[in-house]
Amino acid sequence: MLLKKASDIPSSEITDKKLYLRRREFIQAAAVGAVGAAAGTLGVGMAEAATWPRVPIPNVQKASSPALTTTEKPNSYQDIATYNNFYEFGTDKGDPSQNAGGLKTKPWTVKVDGMVAKPGDYHLEDLIKPYALEDRVYRHRCVEASSLVIPWVGFPLASLLKTVGPTPAAKFVEFTTLMDPKQMPGQRTDVLRWPYVEALRLDEAMHPLTLLAVGIYGEFLPNQNGAPMRLVIPWKYGFKGAKSIVRITLTDKQPLNTWQQSAPEEYGFYANVNPAKDHPRWSQARERRIGEFFKRPTLLFNGYGDQVASLYAGMDLKKNY
Repeated sequence: MLLKKASDIPSSEITDKKLYLRRREFIQAAAVGAVGAAAGTLGVGMAEAATWPRVPIPNVQKASSPALTTTEKPNSYQDIATYNNFYEFGTDKGDPSQNAGGLKTKPWTVKVDGMVAKPGDYHLEDLIKPYALEDRVYRHRCVEASSLVIPWVGFPLASLLKTVGPTPAAKFVEFTTLMDPKQMPGQRTDVLRWPYVEALRLDEAMHPLTLLAVGIYGEFLPNQNGAPMRLVIPWKYGFKGAKSIVRITLTDKQPLNTWQQSAPEEYGFYANVNPAKDHPRWSQARERRIGEFFKRPTLLFNGYGDQVASLYAGMDLKKNY
């Protein structure tokens, strides 16, 4: 590796009330961003998502094990590209596909630092190059009782961590999203504390299911899905999946992730899918797959319990939510 220094539920019901009331503020900020956007950039609306520039990724391999992919039918590209949680571009599910068109993802650098043997600033191409990119179909569960099945393209986070070498004292991995209010109009508001931060225990990060994704449907990620690289942990609620990652930090202290910081009574550190642990404002016992009418029972660990339950042996999953 070259190391170079360089739905069905209204928004008012699924979004914290104080965040929902800031909707007008966000719309005003987004309008300013649209006026100031560079010539030639174009926000993609929900109806236009099918015409988003779609660039194939070469040499994508099948999942290396049947245990690493589901046989469930994926949602359509349209569903995946227009139903997004990405508050940097808006608080409604359709906002990111409309507002993320101006995000520039080349060149892109990811800082790896903290308790690692090989810290540094890695150009994204060099970061990805050593690893085989796999096609993995994962179930994806949103905390507000909706779900998708997404065919990701990516490589195990464990591969990268083994390359940079966590020190013996490292216990957690922290991920930071790009901070750029010029490109991300949501960051001009205080809807959340920016930049967006998420984290995993080191053993969670090293699990074979934990993916650094760079694409969907065999093509590079659309901006609204977290381009150019995002985190995917299929047994956790979707907000754990940090998008547009610019920094990966290893530490011996449990980081305070963004939603835990903003609403600790509603969002914890672990965010494991647990039908027995209700959100304070709605039940998590059932979910509605996007594109379907009827709800289905929520599966513990989003159906990945056989692979990941051992990570939490002895833990009270209602207290450690």
